[in-house]
Amino acid sequence: MRALLISSAVAGALVLSGCQSTGTGMEYDKAAIGAGLGALLGAGLAYSNADKDKMGQAAAIGAVVGGGAGLLLDKKEKRLREELAGTGVDVDRNKDGSINLVMPSVTFATNSSTIQPRFQTALNDVARVLREDGTANKLALVIHGHTDNTGTDAINNPLSQNRANSVLNYLSSQGIASSRMTARGYGSSSPIASNDTAAGREQNRRVEITVYETK
Repeated sequence: MRALLISSAVAGALVLSGCQSTGTGMEYDKAAIGAGLGALLGAGLAYSNADKDKMGQAAAIGAVVGGGAGLLLDKKEKRLREELAGTGVDVDRNKDGSINLVMPSVTFATNSSTIQPRFQTALNDVARVLREDGTANKLALVIHGHTDNTGTDAINNPLSQNRANSVLNYLSSQGIASSRMTARGYGSSSPIASNDTAAGREQNRRVEITVYETK
């Protein structure tokens, strides 16, 4: 599948929509679709190597945001918030308009890539919402695994990849086509909190699922 994604990268393009403050949050300006992925990366606007890689994988499967894509993602975001309330999964919108789901560290046991049974229900909810109205074939998922900085890269890098793969495989078992998904592990290279505290390390041990619409 990875070879297919790479070979289709030329045809795929990730288009970013603008956003503006409304006083109550960020509103996505569907008319402010600007440069594609190549221009974005060339200008150095991505926030981290993980962001660049994530968007590059999205482009490889023809993912787009903005315009008509935003309307479908708006609906999916609303439904995901409803279904995932109280599960510990954070539902956010990225600046490019894509949906980001952050799976907490309790998704896996320590040093394990096996999804905890109690967390499978949340992933079932994710799959069900993405399949609703027959729209799963209009979506692309980029699944990325992260660890804290405890241990070495030799441990953390494959562990994060295996956890991302586990989520991909589980969603595939719930009816999301594996051809619509790609997974990547980043080890401890992209923290979202300080690794100097236990609370920060817990935040950094996570799997994120970014949802795009495809052409």
